Amino acid sequence: MQLKDLAGCDLGTRRVDFSPDDAILYALAVGTSAAQLDLVYEQNLRILPVYGCALGLWAVEAAGELGAYDRTRSLHVGQSLTVHEPLRPEPFETQGCIRSVFDKGRLTIVEIDVAAPSFEATYTILLPGIGGWGGEPPPPSEQHAPLVPNWTGTADIGPDAAALYRLTGDKHPVHIDPAVAAVMGLDGPILHGLATMGIAARVVAAAVGAHPADLSTARVRFSNPVYPGCELRIAVDTGEDAARALASVEDATVMSGEFTFR
Repeated sequence: MQLKDLAGCDLGTRRVDFSPDDAILYALAVGTSAAQLDLVYEQNLRILPVYGCALGLWAVEAAGELGAYDRTRSLHVGQSLTVHEPLRPEPFETQGCIRSVFDKGRLTIVEIDVAAPSFEATYTILLPGIGGWGGEPPPPSEQHAPLVPNWTGTADIGPDAAALYRLTGDKHPVHIDPAVAAVMGLDGPILHGLATMGIAARVVAAAVGAHPADLSTARVRFSNPVYPGCELRIAVDTGEDAARALASVEDATVMSGEFTFR
């Protein structure tokens, strides 16, 4: 299959299942404290909604397996999530499809949708060095006013953070194999974008006084790699309708986005 054939491609269905232990592992992998008992203890367990994005990753793998590009050399650059109801540790059906494929000349953007009873998620995947194949360009990016934070926080990214997070289901070698990271022009294995998103969602919840399990929507863009062993700084504008957030490491912005809570 070629890139021009991907848009609208049905990726089929996948029955997804997970245990309370899986959900607790995810919570710990995005930095949840043991003091947040209802997120790390199976009694009265609440499940972090961003875990749904991890459960839908099968569709990203399925898109790569169609043969139009090398999935191991792709990068996850954006993610959106809409929550319909709380996740529960019981089997449920998910449906995947490739929403769109955009040609940016020197790279290609692939958007992959996953729908489930409890959530809808869209994964934005960048294919570096692959472009100019005659596809449609992406629509203009939405422009936002500069973020004026009224709250700031930090999160320490441990040196083993990527090795831990990959156990939640994302086994892309760029997060563990230095040789693969070097081929992609990186200084070493990088933290998963969804890990950064999960950490940010938890921190933003604290900023707005919400429980992190009450997330209702999130839309983020990943702009620079996060290397394990760093400090993530998160600046938040706690607006009335949505909290805008900017995550940075030293002087580099690594993620920006919006979060809402019930």
